[in-house]
Amino acid sequence: MFAKRAPIWKHLVFMTQPLSFAILGCGTIAPTHAKALLSLSDRACLSAVCDVIPERAATLAKEYGGRVRSWNEILADPGIQAVSICTPSGLHAAQAAEALLAGKHVVVEKPFDIHAAACEPALKAAKESGKILTVISQHRFDRASLAARRLVEESALGRIFGVNVRIPWFRTQEYYDSGDWRGTWEMDGGGCLMNQGIHTVDLMLWLAGPVKRVWARTLTAAHQRIAVEDHLCATVEFASGAIGNLSASTATYPGFPVWLEIAGTEGTVLIEGDEIHTVAIRGRETVRGTAHEHARQVAAGGTLGATEASTGEALGNQWVWGDAHRAQLDDFITACRDHRPPAVDGLSARAAVAFIGAVYRSARLGMAVEL
Repeated sequence: MFAKRAPIWKHLVFMTQPLSFAILGCGTIAPTHAKALLSLSDRACLSAVCDVIPERAATLAKEYGGRVRSWNEILADPGIQAVSICTPSGLHAAQAAEALLAGKHVVVEKPFDIHAAACEPALKAAKESGKILTVISQHRFDRASLAARRLVEESALGRIFGVNVRIPWFRTQEYYDSGDWRGTWEMDGGGCLMNQGIHTVDLMLWLAGPVKRVWARTLTAAHQRIAVEDHLCATVEFASGAIGNLSASTATYPGFPVWLEIAGTEGTVLIEGDEIHTVAIRGRETVRGTAHEHARQVAAGGTLGATEASTGEALGNQWVWGDAHRAQLDDFITACRDHRPPAVDGLSARAAVAFIGAVYRSARLGMAVEL
């Protein structure tokens, strides 16, 4: 006897119909997910929203669509195929595990959770259920990040020996006062590094590889009524032998773009904000500016005209907030349909959380910590 298989038309329907999403948690980041799903309307639809504050869910539903439903209703509805989890950080992995075991594909807003160990149930649930799990690390999809990754993969920079990361951001006291979970170890899991800096930590690990050892100091320098750090400095030793410095802040008024520098024996790439600042490689034209076209052409070994290099307008379009979320959700939908791993999987998301945990342990103990 042969195992009974679903009719082929059912698979074709799944491939052609939009993936039905629910959003759990309708706070600050939820509209970014909702807008991204709306922009992917041929591939996704927002069917339901849920929040512990019903009025907040109703507001999101009114603007972006979907029915206000309870979490239990969402889990029990086979028509909802995927869930975006946008709740406070300390709830992420447990809720992801619930959704996965209920047969949903899952997108988790960063961070995966506030402790590496807390991520384990969700990783296990993804394996057991066979469903797709991704954690938002949208800056991997920035064109500058992709160009830098290509340079690293092709060894165009030579042997990487230096990594320098600066996250000099600013948040007001009102930002921390806006939610009783913000600035707490229990639900935020940390301050400027866990909540704001994890995106850049993920890029650092993606480009420079795993970390062997870290030594860190932290401060709460400019905010009240928070238990976590708003300024941090760390020395980082990578498994490859490269060394680097990492600083993060939400106290650096008025806030400045992120700076990520990867230095190798044959060249250096600098990312400022979400764009290429400089690519300098032996035997190629040194390019300075902020056009993503610079990164694409230099990574390909090409050159740019003087006007393009100076104005940064080679592409004639702008990469704005929300585009990278859209790109990651698009990749996630394709992964669900093709039954392949997403570009950002749970293991790499856990690695970023584990690194941050080691930074906090080092600061607490006043000594270097091995990963």
